[in-house]
Amino acid sequence: MSMRKAAPLAALAATALTLSACAQSERDDSGSGGDAEGTFTFGAAGAPEVFDPFYASDGETFRVTRQIFEGLVEVEEGSSEIGPGLAEKWEPSEDGKTWTFTLREGVKFSDGETLDAQAVCDNFERMADQNETAQAGPAEYWAYSMEGFGDDSLYRSCEASDEQTVVLKIARATSKFPAMLSLSAFGIQSPKALEEGKANDVKKQGEGFAYPKNSENPVGTGPYTFDAYDEANKTVTLKRNDDYWGDKAKNAEIVFNIIPNESTRRQELEADSINGYDLPNPVDWKALEDDGNQVEIRDPFNVLYVAFNPESNPALKDLKVRQALDMAVNREQLVKSQLPEGATAASQFYPDTVEGYNKDIAVTKYDPEGAKKLLKEAGQENLKLTFAYPSEVTRPYMPNPQKIHEAIRKDFEKAGVEVEVVTKPWNGGYLDGVDNGQFDAWLLGWTGDYNSADNFIGTFFGNLKSNDFHTSATDFGADLSKELKDADQTVDEAERTKKYEELNQKIHDEYVPGLPISHSPPAIVVNEDVEGLVASPLTAERFSSVTVGGK
Repeated sequence: MSMRKAAPLAALAATALTLSACAQSERDDSGSGGDAEGTFTFGAAGAPEVFDPFYASDGETFRVTRQIFEGLVEVEEGSSEIGPGLAEKWEPSEDGKTWTFTLREGVKFSDGETLDAQAVCDNFERMADQNETAQAGPAEYWAYSMEGFGDDSLYRSCEASDEQTVVLKIARATSKFPAMLSLSAFGIQSPKALEEGKANDVKKQGEGFAYPKNSENPVGTGPYTFDAYDEANKTVTLKRNDDYWGDKAKNAEIVFNIIPNESTRRQELEADSINGYDLPNPVDWKALEDDGNQVEIRDPFNVLYVAFNPESNPALKDLKVRQALDMAVNREQLVKSQLPEGATAASQFYPDTVEGYNKDIAVTKYDPEGAKKLLKEAGQENLKLTFAYPSEVTRPYMPNPQKIHEAIRKDFEKAGVEVEVVTKPWNGGYLDGVDNGQFDAWLLGWTGDYNSADNFIGTFFGNLKSNDFHTSATDFGADLSKELKDADQTVDEAERTKKYEELNQKIHDEYVPGLPISHSPPAIVVNEDVEGLVASPLTAERFSSVTVGGK
């Protein structure tokens, strides 16, 4: 799959105008396949965090909600490019601050409510109006993408100029608009369900969060509707939306069978208890294919990193300490021992297919003695670090969290660092622990939502008040946020690319907010009975095209 560079604002405008004239989805109201029966059973690596995608941040949740909700624009299947969604065309103003979207006609939510411009604006106003609890954690996709809330936000207003026309206004031109509207977190929900479920009533609960009724009753416009979440049996069931506006789903239901252990997922596939699962262990790829299964290997569009929290551990405010930890990691050995063929050691926080990747930056050389020397110069020969990793999950950039963590932990210890190991289930305390700043350092990563530098490093470091790397506690955080915003709003493509190249050099040499580790090509596997699966480089598959056993 080829991945083109992110388009500049001017090109996006031209694309929008072209789409205005001719873009139509291949789906239509008379879609076929709606009478097909059958169940597609998918082995999920973890439980959904919450069923309201606006408060989600993980792939296992979005895998489910992506089948239920749709955005104004959507990522085209099998690609990282943007195409029509609930909006069939759009057009920006000359200054890039006002975007006019024309909605599809005849679209209804699965509760029977009509999708119109006011419904879309109700969603955006709901997203923008978050309480302090939600702003500090669960609404992080909005915080990252819209750069905060209130006066700080990129979002300004939404107006329904007529039933089918939405006018969105933003504070400044940005290279990520309208692509950011394809994020699963920004799926359009039924205003009636939002109101009845008191959607924004998020509360703190212990180390995590308590969500309102809306999070248990997702109502969207997509090809599937939510049926049940059986926590005891660890299954999520979706039913085909027979009133869907486009091509009806080719299977009557999807069952997500939650199986945290990857080896168990493979056994269940071999026993025909499931039809497929994501992220098979790379060492099993050949054997799976030899058994007649279909292993689809996606292009790497991700990054694995170690994040730092200088608020939790003030020693991490010292650049020499961060540089020492950078030098301590043997990335090349890690890639060879823990990651699949095609994986590469990372020098930057996004892969080389994304605009602004700086080819002149080398992967940091493994040098444990040099790391010890820097720690001594910083007065941190006895550095202690709480270093966390998630359990009960497999991620595209992290096929085996425990083994990867163990390798990096040993590298840190060789440099003289005392490591306290912490592990929590992915959706059983780990993500909440990251949001609440409980760890000094931790393993995490990112699969791009669309092809944009801002979607990677802008998401990580752009919002000074709210980012997982806690850059507000550093002497460089404000500068980095400002530089990221400046690059993002640069219209000229060549100039913007140069700015991102320079920024990547600074992040590597002068800032070191965390450690980019690797980029991996993840796979998805289905058995021989499955047809119609379109693999996504963003690991964002939609399952409505899938058939099982010829049904």
